[in-house]
Amino acid sequence: MSLGITQTKVRRTLGIGVAVMLGSVALPAFADEPTLSDEAFETSKQIYFEQCAGCHGVLRKGATGKSLEPYWKKTKPDGTVLEGGTLALGQERLEKLIAWGTEGGMNDFSEIMTEDEIRDMATYIMMEAPKPPEMSLAMMKETRKVYVEEADYPTEPLHGRNWENFFVVIERDVGKVAIIDGDTKEVLTHIPTGYAVHVIKASEHHNITEPETPGRFWYTMGRDGKMTKIDLWQTPDKMLVSEVKIAYDARDVAVSGDGKYVIGGGYWPPHFVIADAVTMEPLKVVSTRGVNVDGEYVEEARVAAIYTTPNQPTWLVSVKELGQMWQVDYSDLDNLRIDVIDSAKFLHDGFFDPTGRYFQIAANASNKMVVVDTDERKLEAMIDTVSKPHPGPGANWNDPKCGPVAGSTHLGTGAVTVWGNDPEGHPDNAWEICYVTETDGPGLFIRTHPNSDYVWADQTKHPDPEVRQAVQVISKETGEIVKTITITEQDGHAAVHFEFNADGSEVWVSNWNLGDSKEPNGEIVIFDAKTLEEIGRIKGLYAPTGKFNVHNRSNHVT
Repeated sequence: MSLGITQTKVRRTLGIGVAVMLGSVALPAFADEPTLSDEAFETSKQIYFEQCAGCHGVLRKGATGKSLEPYWKKTKPDGTVLEGGTLALGQERLEKLIAWGTEGGMNDFSEIMTEDEIRDMATYIMMEAPKPPEMSLAMMKETRKVYVEEADYPTEPLHGRNWENFFVVIERDVGKVAIIDGDTKEVLTHIPTGYAVHVIKASEHHNITEPETPGRFWYTMGRDGKMTKIDLWQTPDKMLVSEVKIAYDARDVAVSGDGKYVIGGGYWPPHFVIADAVTMEPLKVVSTRGVNVDGEYVEEARVAAIYTTPNQPTWLVSVKELGQMWQVDYSDLDNLRIDVIDSAKFLHDGFFDPTGRYFQIAANASNKMVVVDTDERKLEAMIDTVSKPHPGPGANWNDPKCGPVAGSTHLGTGAVTVWGNDPEGHPDNAWEICYVTETDGPGLFIRTHPNSDYVWADQTKHPDPEVRQAVQVISKETGEIVKTITITEQDGHAAVHFEFNADGSEVWVSNWNLGDSKEPNGEIVIFDAKTLEEIGRIKGLYAPTGKFNVHNRSNHVT
């Protein structure tokens, strides 16, 4: 089989002979082991980091996505031996999977990668995965930069705007965050942050303590492990006040309830880092490598979601591959207390119930929603769902039959699953499925607001462009879809993520450019939350994805 490589080949062996290693696995006939030129290998490695590692892992052992190891062998509890790998799939089959995606939630990359990049990626994942280096606390400290000293922080907003209705918007592929005035709809600034910021968090109103100005300071976490601090009281040109790099690949960040510390979680190295929230000086690093719920040691035990518990001086740290929630008490960093809560793999993202006591998180490859009682620091429940739940920031509302409920979209199927989440007032319905609404396609995000009659769900993971360019609106009263809204008909674009403004009168949806976003070719589409009619578009944005309203996020509005 020709791999289409015409440059001088640089041999990167798999460490042992392919024929010996694969045993009985049927393989395509290779004249030589899969190889790439140095340039193609490095390009593919970078694309893999940007597009693939989040689901499949840096070491390609799989998580939300399947294993992409050249060869794997597993023994089931009943003794059955399973074997497979990318070498068994072969070049042609891999190219088709990458280009076309799958119904199970894998993207169609034909609009994101060129034919040459797809060809080289197919070859790259048949080669042994390169292992990234480690990162010490001393190395992290060397990356810290301060742009505005604490002594120069203003004592009141310098711009005279209603900053509590600002939107902090991820401009994914250009490594920036836009600040938008929610009242005037003006884009105030584009702040350079880490690459492909995944999550942005602010200090919140909590029951245990209340920082002086909840929502003023925001912390971003880039896919490249760069954590930045933003001050919304500054003039737009000075809102970036400091930064530090805590990993090479990362996803989430959170601020302690007292506003003293910020925590960042690493995909690689697999660890979390606690830093001073004022100075951004890294203080403590804790490895998350360990033994998973199946009794197997996991080197790439990544930190996915991190959330501040509203009622306790703790963070919840989801260790994805271990199938564990770690409740980390920040009241004494020298004697760090960590309560390990076993649940299911692979923990990804979640949200609190309205009381702030129960945390609901997707173990998406296990097809479960996991519920943690943060007051008791123990597992409360596990809810079986359809394929691969993914609630994003989640949604809570009241159902006429089941009482208080929560819901999730799914990566693997077109559905919104709704379950009861009020064990005090509605114990018979608590942690039981209330209903499932079938949607047109799998999606990433679901969102609502206490003042809204509707729940919004996207379909971003569907391979059909017409489906992923539309969102669906579900009635809280009936659980039925009342409207399907096409956000865009532009090639290579998708509708993704929702956020309401402070009073719940508007819904903001991202028109996300999936391809090259070096130019501002994305936008936010705004709808009237009651009439569901479009009322405006904010242009001049670079691949906008997640949006975070200051009032809603700092006041725990879900």
